[in-house]
Amino acid sequence: MADVKTNRDISLAMLRDTDRDRYLACLLSPEAKRSALAALYAFNAELARIRDLVHEPLPGEIRMQYWRDLLEGNAHGSTEANPLAAALLTAVETHRLPRQTLVNMIEARIFDLYDDPMESRTSLEGYAGETASALIQLASLVLSPQDATKSADAAGHAGVAQAISGMLLLMPLHQRRGQVYIPLEILSATGLDRETFLAGTDKPRISAAIEAFAGLGRDHLAKARASALSPVIVPAFLPVALAEPVLVKAQKRGAAVLEGSLQEPQWRRQMRMALAGMRKKI
Repeated sequence: MADVKTNRDISLAMLRDTDRDRYLACLLSPEAKRSALAALYAFNAELARIRDLVHEPLPGEIRMQYWRDLLEGNAHGSTEANPLAAALLTAVETHRLPRQTLVNMIEARIFDLYDDPMESRTSLEGYAGETASALIQLASLVLSPQDATKSADAAGHAGVAQAISGMLLLMPLHQRRGQVYIPLEILSATGLDRETFLAGTDKPRISAAIEAFAGLGRDHLAKARASALSPVIVPAFLPVALAEPVLVKAQKRGAAVLEGSLQEPQWRRQMRMALAGMRKKI
């Protein structure tokens, strides 16, 4: 008899292929919560990779509209035809997750489809809040609704730190595309604008901008760590444990970030998350 894969199996397989770090974080979570977490994380990965799959913004917006319609009750056809969609709706209904938070996540991700610069630190924190921070908070709700309400502030700061580290990891790719996630106010403070940053020739000023950007991430990480987290929701924060090495390296390397990878080997990232899980802190 053929092996019948469940929606959870499919979500986990998708997550393993698209976001290996959150896949491990899912496996380090309580078994009973993995279905919902896998669906949330795979959904996030699906949104994050849309820019990689399209050549123009409009097809990307159409893909995002599919998910928006699904969450707003206007699904196109049977959701059972899309295992991830079915798994996501099951997670939302089982754990009473706020659909508007997921819709806001989609809206924020539209920014990724275009090459408009990030205007300000406030804009950056808002983007991170509706993407990375929201994902942490949703995962916390799955793990423990009671404890999640107490960790909203920590999730907010952790998400900004995680988002900035992710932007630093992808900075060489973003530069090739003409995308700049460093806020214009940081670039301006170091004597740069979008075009001069993308040109990549003014190494001293680019280094100063990257150091300030990474420093902002470290500030938010310190604030997240200052909050006492319930051990029950620590699994939702495990991917944040990977942010500090990236932020520290970026501050040291400056403009060299544009020429090489800041990513640690997979085994080291796995070890960091496993240790964070055992210590119950990020």
